[in-house]
Amino acid sequence: MTIFGTNFTGASAVQFGAVNATSYTVDSPGVITAVSPAGTAGTFVGITVTTPGGTSPHVGADTFQFV
Repeated sequence: MTIFGTNFTGASAVQFGAVNATSYTVDSPGVITAVSPAGTAGTFVGITVTTPGGTSPHVGADTFQFV
C-alpha cells in the first residue's frame, strides 16, 4: 500500500495496529510503500509511522482494512 504524508525521511518503523509492516520503503519525504502483515479479513487497524521526529498520531483517515 502507499502511505502519503510529510517528513518520512529516516522512518524507522511502519505499523499496522501493533504489528510491524512486513517491509516498507521510503520513496520520498512524503511517500512510503509498505507491505501489510497478515491479518484477519474485515479487521480495521490504525497505521503509524515512526521517524526521528516521533511517531505519527493515529487519526481516522489512517485506517487500514485487511481483506
